[in-house]
Amino acid sequence: MARFRFTTGSYGPFGWRRVGRSVDFVVALGFLLLLAIAGAVLQYRLGSGRDLAGAAEAIDGDSIRLLGEELRLEGIDAPEYRQTCRDRTGGEIACGRQARRALAAMLALGNVNCTISRADRYGRGLARCRQGDAEINAALVRQGHAVSYGAYQAEEAEAKAAGRGIWATSFERPQDWRRSHPR
Repeated sequence: MARFRFTTGSYGPFGWRRVGRSVDFVVALGFLLLLAIAGAVLQYRLGSGRDLAGAAEAIDGDSIRLLGEELRLEGIDAPEYRQTCRDRTGGEIACGRQARRALAAMLALGNVNCTISRADRYGRGLARCRQGDAEINAALVRQGHAVSYGAYQAEEAEAKAAGRGIWATSFERPQDWRRSHPR
């Protein structure tokens, strides 16, 4: 009678090490496929040059919700909602709330058309939004409710020279305020 023997070599009796390596490879391949699909979906949702149009609501002074998507107005930085400024007499002004109210008032005038350029680090679409012929991003900076974040320096200089909005107060730039007031 022939005797069957299990060998306990480097792969064990049934080649478990080889199976383990195959499973690791399949899991890694599946993970990479999942990442590729997630990236494609994100690129589709926040793809470059994609347009959205409709009624929007203000989230804060530089963010809106349009058709269920949260968008950040590109090239501007408005005071944070909790941020305050000081008037000439030293009194506190809720400039973050004022910025949100100014944006909400613009959005209440009718539908907006936003072109999304890319996503920010939080996954929000970065957008330039228009209402008719007026660009909302530029208007907020020109009225002094936001500062330029790279693209609207001429509008910021105009608002500063005229002492509009936050330029009529003593304020900390929103980026600096966020650094000193972490969430």
